Amino acid sequence: MNSEKLIIELNQLLSDFHIYYQNTRGFHWNIKGKRFFELHVKFEELYTEALTSIDEIAERILTIGGTPLHAFDDYLSTSKLRVHKNVSLDTATVTAIHEQLSQLVDQENVVKALAVECDDNETEDMMIALINTQQKTMWMFKSWLGEEVTA
Repeated sequence: MNSEKLIIELNQLLSDFHIYYQNTRGFHWNIKGKRFFELHVKFEELYTEALTSIDEIAERILTIGGTPLHAFDDYLSTSKLRVHKNVSLDTATVTAIHEQLSQLVDQENVVKALAVECDDNETEDMMIALINTQQKTMWMFKSWLGEEVTA
């Protein structure tokens, strides 16, 4: 299996997940307003899920013979996600999470396609599971925002 390109794209996803994780922690810590309680709990759920995904992605990179990125400067220089600072309003945080999840799904689709090319069913399955979970969360946040949800 030629997994060099797959490892590069998995490291891209790993970096993106780290930025998503830290942004979501920041939203959890800094959320304000009437929806504090519901969003504070939801954001904790999301960053806990992200931490599990980070570990699974890194272990998958190791399993297929790569080395996962593991320094914050690597994540910052590699990630395609924007770092969010001092965001505390409910709609701004939910909109940012929705946008980040969309970017993660885009990268997971890249990884999934490469996994198919490399005949790596395990990585493909991992991406399918991540995409399914994140698309559901995106639908929920879009509904929360009151936006029309289309397939």
